[in-house]
Amino acid sequence: MHLAPILETHLLWPDEVAAQATAGRLAAAMLPSPNALIELHGPLGAGKTTFTRLLLRALGVQGRIKSPSYAVMESYELPAGGTASHFDFYRFGDPREWEDAGFRDVFAAPGLKLCEWPEKAAGQLPPADLQLFIELMPDDSRRVRVIGTAKLVEALQ
Repeated sequence: MHLAPILETHLLWPDEVAAQATAGRLAAAMLPSPNALIELHGPLGAGKTTFTRLLLRALGVQGRIKSPSYAVMESYELPAGGTASHFDFYRFGDPREWEDAGFRDVFAAPGLKLCEWPEKAAGQLPPADLQLFIELMPDDSRRVRVIGTAKLVEALQ
């Protein structure tokens, strides 16, 4: 089995426009049929859901994109085909809730998976293709540490 090289880089999002540009570059790198697991790490208010919305919009999703905080998962059909699933594991008290919720089949199928609070499902998720560690700075900008496969990380630089 050949493993893809893992790279790390750092980004600065001074505002939402910069985050939107990153989302656009990432979407372009994943089209026509996104098939990746992206983990979004960061405290409440860091911008995980905002970035997810920006990415889904860049992939062509129309209509309301809502946070899956209570439903845990929201799925979206992508215009070019395939599915994007947005997860928010914030309310998980035990990683086994992931298994109990029946997510194994979702993660085994092709498609884009965007996971907020992945640490709450620790040990249950497959390895991520891309991890974004979003840090809210005092001036409301975001510093983002990016770790992932070379193809995806290079697209963000």
